[in-house]
Amino acid sequence: MKIGVIGTGNMGTILISSFIDSCAVKPSQLIIINRTSKKAHSLKKQYKGIQVAQNAEEIIRNSEIIFICVKPHEYFPLLKSIRNELKEDQLVVSITSPIQVRELETFVSCDVARAIPSITNRALSGASLVTFSNRCSEVNKEKLMYLMSQISTPIETEEEVTRVSSDLASCGPAFLSYLIKKFIDGAVSETEISREQATILTTEMLIGMGKLLEKDYFSLETLQKKVTVKGGVTGEGLKVLENETGDMFNHVIQSTHRKFDEDRKGIKTQFKEETRQN
Repeated sequence: MKIGVIGTGNMGTILISSFIDSCAVKPSQLIIINRTSKKAHSLKKQYKGIQVAQNAEEIIRNSEIIFICVKPHEYFPLLKSIRNELKEDQLVVSITSPIQVRELETFVSCDVARAIPSITNRALSGASLVTFSNRCSEVNKEKLMYLMSQISTPIETEEEVTRVSSDLASCGPAFLSYLIKKFIDGAVSETEISREQATILTTEMLIGMGKLLEKDYFSLETLQKKVTVKGGVTGEGLKVLENETGDMFNHVIQSTHRKFDEDRKGIKTQFKEETRQN
């Protein structure tokens, strides 16, 4: 299986590195390109055997599956430049939520899917969100699900819940990292513990908590109950969290959806213009 990757920014690099580290593909099975060629050549140095293409057309000619890892507003100009090179049995995979698979499906003649990765996939863990177009062949579905299953737990996701699913699976690590950092900041500010020690303790706690959940010893709810002793210290801390977080995460979801709606508006306009010209 020959895989092309257009765009080697954060998510493109995570996909490339994770596919190789998981042994899902060999470096020689990957052909990549980036607007800034230095990034692509850096990956080639890291993973001997990766091919760096001269242009996007070369990617298309030499790939069965093409991952498009560029910014949302760059999708349709890119697809416009390569659409005539695409063959019906190829699979184009988008990694961004604002562009719907049904829009891509009407713009190109080949199979289309979306696979939204998470930074957790770099550790060959966490979820990825997968959506297939109506005409996507079973062969290409199996190929994509295989690739994503080697680096994540792929979850088929409907368009209607893609944004909130991405909030949880992809944005979640950033949101929780922020809260955890604030937790450490509070400990350092209010006590004599060093930041280094507080960070080590918190990091080890998170790793251990993840393993408890992974091994299904506890759910999030039962884990909280097990740690909380009636009248104890943990309960007092939880009271503060209950009072002070309030609707905080409702507001987080509202904010991400507002930005998503803005992006969707721009994509719809661009899609209509590109479709009208063709």
